[in-house]
Amino acid sequence: MSNDTAAQPAYFIAHITVDDVEGYRNYEKGFFPVLKPSGARFVTYDDNVTVLEGERESGRTIMIEFPSEEALMTWWDSPEYRELAKVRQAAVTTHSVTIVHSLPPR
Repeated sequence: MSNDTAAQPAYFIAHITVDDVEGYRNYEKGFFPVLKPSGARFVTYDDNVTVLEGERESGRTIMIEFPSEEALMTWWDSPEYRELAKVRQAAVTTHSVTIVHSLPPR
C-alpha cells in the first residue's frame, strides 16, 4: 500500500439485528471509548433505512469513517475491540460488516 493510499479514508458499514437489548446496551457503553483512539468519526446509524432495490434484513445500519484502512484494521484487531466484540456477538445477529474504500488518488 502506498503512502497516498494509506492516507485515504475508509468507511466501516455494519448491519445488525439486536437480539438482546440489554447486552447491546452494554456493548454501546464500551464502544465509543474503544473507538475514540482510532481517530474515527461516527457518521450515523439508521434503524429504518430506505431500500431502493433488493432485500434487507430488519435492524440497524451503522457507518463510521476512519482516517485510513490501516486505522480501521488497527481498531478492529485491537485487543480492546476484540474483547468488546464478544459482547456484540452475543447480543446481535450480524448481517454484514463492510469496508468501503475511498476513490483512489488520480
